[in-house]
Amino acid sequence: MSGDTPLIYLFRTVQACYIYDTNTNELINVDPVTYESVKNFMEDNNKTTPELDALRKKGYLTGERDFIMVHPADELLESILDRKLYTMALQLTQNCNLRCKYCVYSGSYTNRTHTNKRMSRKVAFKAIDFLILHSADSSTINLGFYGGEPLLEFPLIRDCIEYAKKNIFGKELTFSITTNATLFSPEVIDFLSENSVNITISLDGPELLHDKNRRYGVNGRGTFADIMNNIEMIKERHPDYVEKINFNTVIDPLNDYSCVSDFFGSYHTVKEFLVTSAIINDIYRNDSVSFSENYQKNVNYELFKMYLWKLGKLDERHVSKLVLPTFSQIKENVHKRMKLPTSKFKKDHPSGPCVPGAQRLFVDVEGQLYPCERVSESSQVMRIGDVYEGFDFEKVRSILNLGKLTEEACRSCWAFRMCNQCAAAADGIEELSGPLRMELCQNVKNYVADILMTYCTLRELGCNFEDQAETEESLDEEKNSCFSL
Repeated sequence: MSGDTPLIYLFRTVQACYIYDTNTNELINVDPVTYESVKNFMEDNNKTTPELDALRKKGYLTGERDFIMVHPADELLESILDRKLYTMALQLTQNCNLRCKYCVYSGSYTNRTHTNKRMSRKVAFKAIDFLILHSADSSTINLGFYGGEPLLEFPLIRDCIEYAKKNIFGKELTFSITTNATLFSPEVIDFLSENSVNITISLDGPELLHDKNRRYGVNGRGTFADIMNNIEMIKERHPDYVEKINFNTVIDPLNDYSCVSDFFGSYHTVKEFLVTSAIINDIYRNDSVSFSENYQKNVNYELFKMYLWKLGKLDERHVSKLVLPTFSQIKENVHKRMKLPTSKFKKDHPSGPCVPGAQRLFVDVEGQLYPCERVSESSQVMRIGDVYEGFDFEKVRSILNLGKLTEEACRSCWAFRMCNQCAAAADGIEELSGPLRMELCQNVKNYVADILMTYCTLRELGCNFEDQAETEESLDEEKNSCFSL
């Protein structure tokens, strides 16, 4: 694409025609004549019309790409990581009492496998000290516990919480844990409840589907029944504590999506809880994830019902919990982003990469630092420091500015400002990879095109994004900003 070619995306809904202008970051509702004029111009640069001239006078349809490819957070990187950390996840152990078939540590991914390594009290306390030292400008701090299965190290959890409470002052302090929920006991639950620990429980749906993948390592027995019994035990001992509990379900696209969706909406033990979902991770995986023939149809049907609810045409009880975050993503990635000033920046960068470590710094059992728990622990690229020596800012900066790997393609991409590609997608383990990044480029464009179409259609039908309640966003502290393509 030449520098004179407008950086735009054209699309139609049933009712209207639109131009998304990348350089101004604006959605323009145009009449059919103007739409066809712009479309013809894009196909043949030699033709111009009064409609085109009118748009140009308003500052649209420029092909300007004269900027330095640098992430806007680059200049503030040291300040952010030195003073504004607010959450940390501690890998208390690399062991787990389950052997889930899709686990990123199962051997099916370019990642470590299960080991007996455990985090020492020395490393754990040093990590908490690191968080304290680097959070001077943060009003809240969250300390999370991760694994493996973190409850295998319950005594260390207890020690970490007591240490944090004694050493963190003048800030709101919260705790969280991600667990398979098989190791709950009255003692464990009483302690977690007493300290208001937010719990994310891994649960993949009804018994048949859950136990298909999530089994004990010792005997291969399914875990569903034990989890249900433990949840009922929590309800009985601490009925108010259930507000601190939510579920995360890993969607196997070979399973019946509707069955999983119906379970979380109707099964008596879990229907009152919030739930997030993610498809089986395809990044770092050694083979491809397979999909059933009807998977996408079922997802689209649930999305359709959710949109009807947002338009006031359907009762909320008919809406799947699994698709609620989609509306938040549209609101965040289109509605709110359109308000950001973007004209003629001297420095610019594709959206997508977060500031590594700033949102959910991950500390492994040995004290090594990673951007979050979702990157490969086998990656040299993603190891961005340790709790003793601090951050390796050269590594952090290279991850932050990964758009430089594909600079030519990114400069000419109409989805530049809405790219949602995580740095993990470009992780070649030994180095960041431009070709790996480009493999997902079309997926990103397809996603952005879809949410633009959906956003405009909903607005045409009367959806007011400013008035929409954001109940589904209440789990944002537990979720990474990345989302599946």
